[in-house]
Parts: sequence; structure tokens; C-alpha cells
Amino acid sequence: MSAEARIAELKLEFPPAPKPGGIYHPVVVAGNLAYVSGHGPMRTDGSMIVGKVGATMNEAEAQLAARQVGLTMLATLKRELGSLDRIERLIKTLGMVNATPEFGTHPQVINGFSNLMVEIWGEANGKGARSAVGMGSLPGNIAVEVEAIFELKP
Repeated sequence: MSAEARIAELKLEFPPAPKPGGIYHPVVVAGNLAYVSGHGPMRTDGSMIVGKVGATMNEAEAQLAARQVGLTMLATLKRELGSLDRIERLIKTLGMVNATPEFGTHPQVINGFSNLMVEIWGEANGKGARSAVGMGSLPGNIAVEVEAIFELKP
């Protein structure tokens, strides 16, 4: 099943693709790789999910924020590539969690993003290499930021 068909089947709703918050490209294609700049958890109304995990939000709420980052990133990829069917697989994810120093389950938070990728592209193509780290702060106090690399179909 194609990515676009799977997204329709799952009835996923994308937020608007965000505009860059600085001097960078949201997606850079080099050869058959698409490098996606860091994205935050944008809701469908254009607002961001903000908070510090371990203080103002819990792990489950942060995991939902990470899933929302995935939907936001997909909106950008669709805008930039024309179709998500151009994506072969996820290669690498870097997930950053806005967390208190005591919070230690960053990988579980980023599972929200990773599970969404597996729902769309399956276990073989939706699961890539990954890092999940905690940050003292993130831009605009967003709860989670993710950047990723995707392989494009030839």
C-alpha cells in the first residue's frame, strides 16, 4: 500500500506545513536523500504544543506531542516533494525532548514519532536509526523537536 493510501486509511489529519523560523530550508534533497530540518508539534489550528516534560507535561502527553511532530513533518514533506509516495523509507531520526534534568525516558517520548512512521511505512521501511535526547529548552518552549533523513525512491 502506498504512503498516501495508508495515510487516508488511517484518517490522519496534517497541520499546515510550517514556514521556516530562521534562515534554512525545511527540506534539502541531495541525491536520493531528503534531509528534513527540525520540526515542532504543530496542531491543525497552527498553534504549537508547548511545555517541559517532567514539569508541565507528562511522558504520555509528550509522546502525543512527538506524534504531532511527525504529522507536521509529513505536511512539510508533502508540500516539498509533492507526494509522500516518493519516500522509500526512514533512514535516521534525531528526537529532542524539552525536559527537566530529572526526566530520563526520552526514547519513550520519541516513540510517538517513530510509531507513526511505522504505521505508515511498516516495520521494514518506517523504522530507522534513531537518537533521543533531552534538552534544557527548545525554541518557543515547544515540547519536542525532531529532524529526520528519508530515502527517496529512484
